[in-house]
Amino acid sequence: MHSRQLPETLKRNSIVFVAKKLPVVAACALLLAACSKEAPKTEDVRPVRAMVLQSSDIDVNAEFSGEVRARVESRLGFRVGGKIVSRKVDVGSVVKRGQVLMDLDPQDLKLSQAQALAALRAAETNRDLASAELKRYQELREKNFVSQAILDAKLSAAKSAQAQVDSAQAAYRGMANQAGYANLESDIDGVVTSVDAEVGQVVAPGTPVVRVAKSDEKEIVFGVPEDKVDTLRAIPDVHVRLWASPDKSVPGKIREISPVADPSTRTYAFRVSIPASMSEAKLGMTALVAFASRTPQPQIKVPLTALFHEKAATSVWVVENGAVRLVPVTVSGVSGNDIVLGSGVKPGQTVVTAGVNLLKPGQKVTILGAAK
Repeated sequence: MHSRQLPETLKRNSIVFVAKKLPVVAACALLLAACSKEAPKTEDVRPVRAMVLQSSDIDVNAEFSGEVRARVESRLGFRVGGKIVSRKVDVGSVVKRGQVLMDLDPQDLKLSQAQALAALRAAETNRDLASAELKRYQELREKNFVSQAILDAKLSAAKSAQAQVDSAQAAYRGMANQAGYANLESDIDGVVTSVDAEVGQVVAPGTPVVRVAKSDEKEIVFGVPEDKVDTLRAIPDVHVRLWASPDKSVPGKIREISPVADPSTRTYAFRVSIPASMSEAKLGMTALVAFASRTPQPQIKVPLTALFHEKAATSVWVVENGAVRLVPVTVSGVSGNDIVLGSGVKPGQTVVTAGVNLLKPGQKVTILGAAK
């Protein structure tokens, strides 16, 4: 009996507890309702990229980096084969025309020259003997002691002996030249840019062992993408400057354009001559080459992403006082990757270049990257 009455007692106590707490909960709810206010609406501000319009008469403005090289660079090698016994220059050495750069072992060449000289002396002896016999037989012929046929044979022998002398002389001169080729001499005034062989190495005739660059004529070599070759080819206004001296710019001239693309980079090699006034340009330096052509009238250019197309109209978003407004424009042409605007805007205005399809008239915007 006692166990059955216990749950009913707990139930009555719970009801009494809840009844006592209801006024407190209701009061708290009314208090919270009185204190809460409606959240203020935040203004929608979109981030965009923009640019300030400028008017310029420069139609093409492209800049490429390249390397300063010598216009003439000779790969010198011995005209005869042999073993290198001395090297007289290092990379960076300034050399003069006729200066000896390397030497071969001349012993074999000298022996060949001595052999050619001995052959020449023997041929001269045979010639002298044939000449003496011809003279004697001419005297005998005058006395009718020998026939004309014998005299003709002696004349032919004398001519053959003289021909052998001429041949031996040519062979001797050739061997004398060969002996002189043991010394490798520079054929230009310049600087040594590479040494490709060392003392003790045996080289074949014609193998390049030293590179000498002519120091008085320099040029800049750089690669140009295939889609810009024809455009840059026709631009006469070319300026070059060194990366080490960015404030000094001098005019250059396109000297050569490679007709074949580089198999690795798929670019075409341009060679631009450097004037002699740029004496500070050293071989191997980094240089910048700028191309620019001018138009009769100044132009305003914007990227293609700045245009907003709606129905048949082309417009741009102009930023004024933190908001945008739609301004119709006319397109007058294309310049590289940019669009040339003919009318509708003027220099100094700020135009949205990214995010144009997410805007509406009067939209508040913030410009990415703008100084605050």
